Amino acid sequence: MSQATPEPESSSAPPRRPTIGITMGEPAGIGAEVIVKALADPAMLRLARYVVFGMNELLSYAADLAEIDTFWWRVQHDSPRVQYDLVHDVVVRDYDDYSMLGHAVHRPTKQGGAASLRFLDDAIACAMKPATEPGRIDAIVTAPICKESWVMTGCKFPGHTEMLLHRTKAKRVVMMFHAPQLNVALATVHLPLMDIRNVLTIGKVFDPIDLGHAALQRMGVAKPRIAVTGLNPHASEHGQFGDEESRIITPAIEAARAAGIDAHGPFPGDTIFRDAVAGRYDLVVAMYHDQGLIPVKLLAFDEAVNVSLGLPIIRTSVDHGTAFDIAGKNVANAGSMKAAIRLAVKMAQRGE
Repeated sequence: MSQATPEPESSSAPPRRPTIGITMGEPAGIGAEVIVKALADPAMLRLARYVVFGMNELLSYAADLAEIDTFWWRVQHDSPRVQYDLVHDVVVRDYDDYSMLGHAVHRPTKQGGAASLRFLDDAIACAMKPATEPGRIDAIVTAPICKESWVMTGCKFPGHTEMLLHRTKAKRVVMMFHAPQLNVALATVHLPLMDIRNVLTIGKVFDPIDLGHAALQRMGVAKPRIAVTGLNPHASEHGQFGDEESRIITPAIEAARAAGIDAHGPFPGDTIFRDAVAGRYDLVVAMYHDQGLIPVKLLAFDEAVNVSLGLPIIRTSVDHGTAFDIAGKNVANAGSMKAAIRLAVKMAQRGE
């Protein structure tokens, strides 16, 4: 009997464990709960190390309600120790100066807005550090904020995306939503519906086509097929319901095609998502927030991930709100938080 040839040892090293920063978002919402539930999963701990920018008191309270033992190391947010690299799998940078919010406040407050802004601002600073500097994080994952709380502080930014654009000095940013069934990028984001007609430009439509194409290639789609919606019913039906399709959207599609991007449209918004889910397109570019988000949340509410494209740093986010109505009841689903973490890890490992 001949001796079996031994299997050659694999020369490929295991993927590195990046450091992921997670912002707790609105303290009065479900951010603390979904963070604790997500990171309590041993599979998440095998993927990365984590720095949570939030309030230890609320995280501990959420863990107690879920009957989860505390598994993290706490450090005061302004302690010199935050400048050192991690030696623990999970470190909470504790902003206990906001502890006056308590456990029972489940509504917008000025203090909650100030806290969530501080969490995000410090996380951005850590993500912008040079790669070799201690305390740097490789990506940011954000829990939901309350825009009303931000307004109460006098903040001029309507959401995460706009603040990230300003703080990183990026030239353009696009909000994309990634789910197993559907990818959607938005031409406009947090605007009153009546203002979209005055804001939409050829560039606003071209950017999500261009950045979405590049993002999908980085995610492994070699030749992304992109569908672009119209703004008006039936994509204006040859100008019967508006001229934005011929004046703005079609020229943007033509510019993308001239750049080698496989873009098509404009298509009626009430039918094109069905074609994308059926596999005919890899990405849909929608003209406004609800046009793109309704199908995403209908199909994948607990799996979808918000990704900011065009930034010099990696940022992913849950695709749900603060859920004040269920905060503190231990019923929140951490599926979107886990999905956001997994995507951030994947992007960090690829050096995005």
